Amino acid sequence: MQASRPRHFALVPAAGSGSRMGASQPKQYLPLLGRPLIHHALATLCAAPDIDEVFVVLSVDDAEWARHDWAALGPKLVPLFCGGATRADTVLGGLRAIGAKVEPADWVLVHDAARPCIAPWHIDRLVRELADDEVGGLLAVPVADTLKRADANRRVAGTVAREGLWQAQTPQMFRYVMLRRALESASAVTDEAGAIEAAGLRPRLVAGDATNLKVTYPLDLHLAEWILRNRQG
Repeated sequence: MQASRPRHFALVPAAGSGSRMGASQPKQYLPLLGRPLIHHALATLCAAPDIDEVFVVLSVDDAEWARHDWAALGPKLVPLFCGGATRADTVLGGLRAIGAKVEPADWVLVHDAARPCIAPWHIDRLVRELADDEVGGLLAVPVADTLKRADANRRVAGTVAREGLWQAQTPQMFRYVMLRRALESASAVTDEAGAIEAAGLRPRLVAGDATNLKVTYPLDLHLAEWILRNRQG
């Protein structure tokens, strides 16, 4: 039976290798303040009162997950070993795996495993601003820097006007049935909003902030550590 209100489920794709970090282990397991990098995002999501369950979608052959203790995150956390070759494949695999647990109108918040600095207020703002939205949306920040388009020789081919441009973040929040159908039809996208856009819909941009950074290069780990240490005290 459908609950009196749509529920909220978090889905964290974590089947990638993080090759740009140049590390010997998947990026999501690199140490950050004594914990695996992914632990920080999962802890915030599991502690969020609006989120009913948190699914982390891992590679089918992931052996690293079992080497860590996740018990402190509580019963909300559920690992799913059904990740695919791409982010879209992994998210879609996760959506298929939880199909029996969710209702079509329930919300799914997809969050990058490599964004460890997500804060409670990020989740709260996204949930509140999208509660009555017909499409859903994503956290994002307006582009502040001048953008340059490069040619094949890495020389400037032109300057791109930044007016109206936003940098996408996560979580990205959409209704379960809408997101699943969109990804079934658009598997080449790099984020969930792209699949929704390909379906002819226009996701809403919800203002985030720069602290919700994505760890992509080694220096980003130091920035994430600084953010988390200063946020805690």
